[in-house]
Amino acid sequence: MNASLNVSDEPVPAPLPTVLVVEDEILVRMVIAAYLRDGGFDVVEAGNADEAVRVLEASVRVDIVFSDVNMPGSLDGIGLAQWLRRERPGLEIILTSGAAQGVKDASDLCAHAPILAKPYDYVELVRQFRALLTRA
Repeated sequence: MNASLNVSDEPVPAPLPTVLVVEDEILVRMVIAAYLRDGGFDVVEAGNADEAVRVLEASVRVDIVFSDVNMPGSLDGIGLAQWLRRERPGLEIILTSGAAQGVKDASDLCAHAPILAKPYDYVELVRQFRALLTRA
């Protein structure tokens, strides 16, 4: 049997940008992940920074990491941002925190985006994601 390839002249669409959402509070993570999916992003979820590192070490394509600062595990969000700067220097990260000190501590790790204080505005968050993606 001779199979022929059906090659279309239509361009292959670019993959959706992928956001790794790192949040230990599952309900918060589910809400932001659903909002981002509705906004045209692929979303990978991690419950803490240790899980996020495993995802990134597994070579999952990620364009932006969005992480809470205060999380359980061997790394918090600041530790994750430091790991990213060392191991994945081109990968953008946006940190968020409900604690004022967490926002202050993380400010120098997110060079191209402000630290977002919780509760954050979802529309503003997506705007920042899109701005980071157009920089790349």
